[in-house]
This record gives sequence, C-alpha cells and structure tokens, in this order.
Amino acid sequence: MLYLQLFWEFFKTGLFTIGGGLATLPFLYEMQAKTGWFTVNDIANMVAVSESTPGPMGVNMATFTGFTVAGIPGGIIAVVGLVCPSVIIIIIIAQILEKFKTNKYVQYAMYGLRAASAGMIAIAGLRVAQIAFLHWDLFKQNGQMAALFNVPAIIFGVVLFFVYKKTGKHPIWYIVAAAVVGIIMGL
Repeated sequence: MLYLQLFWEFFKTGLFTIGGGLATLPFLYEMQAKTGWFTVNDIANMVAVSESTPGPMGVNMATFTGFTVAGIPGGIIAVVGLVCPSVIIIIIIAQILEKFKTNKYVQYAMYGLRAASAGMIAIAGLRVAQIAFLHWDLFKQNGQMAALFNVPAIIFGVVLFFVYKKTGKHPIWYIVAAAVVGIIMGL
C-alpha cells in the first residue's frame, strides 16, 4: 500500500508540474503536510542537494523521498511515478501536436503554460527564501521581531548575489562556497 501511495503522490506531482524541479515544490509542501514523510526543513535540504547533484531536480527529490520512506524500491517507485505522466503525455502530444502546431489556440495554451510555470517557480523560490532567511519557530516562541530574521544567512545571501552579478562565475562555485560557509557558520 505504501508503494502505491508513493507512486500516486509522485504521479500527481509529475502530472501537474510544469516548468522543472522548482515547480515541484508546492506539491512537495502539500505532500509533506498530507503524509508527514518528510519535514519542511527536509524540503530545503532536498533543494540544496538536488541543485548540487547531477540530474533533474524533481527526480532527485523523488528519489530522496522514496528512499527515505521505503528504501531503494521506494526511490525507484517514486521516480517512476514522477516521470510516468510525462512519458504518457509526450507520446499523446507528439501524435497530436504535429497536426495543430499552427493553431492559434494551441499557441495561446503554450503561452498560458509558461505563465503558470513562472508563477509556480516564483512561489517555490519565495518558500525556499522563507526557510533560509526566517526563523518562524523561534519568532513564535518568543515573539521578538529580532528573532524572526536569520541575519547571517541574509547577509551571506546578499553578498553571494552581488558577487555572482559582478563575477558571473559558474554556479557550482557558489554552491560549494555556500556549503562551506553553511557548515562553518551553522547556517
């Protein structure tokens, strides 16, 4: 039953996620609240690990969740559930799209999907920023506004942003730097 639930949860995620790995985050937050398979902090860790490892981000997240919940078979089942809708849809669309690619309604639908994808990615980015830069639990405990902000993380994020804008180095260097600083400073 657990394997079927893993497959179904990631099948739904794969079916409705358009726009890449970060677009899976709203679904993962919903899955976390519904199943309790992982914590909100685990999602932030999934993003960090998935961004810094080879392969599609959504697949890495599905692998992590499936493995955490049900070992190696769970990881495989979660990934199959995630990619299955894409394979089915691609097969169907490939047959149909060639006939209708110049249809204005098909083109409008594609533009609409782009906007939906951008919105989902923006929401995911804001939720990751919230986890990284804010201490909601600490704020709820003592009610002090100063406890809400993770000042070292905010400063480091701003510095990293400006260094990236100025130098334009490959993102892997910033990922490595962030990991080292996070370990040293406990961010």
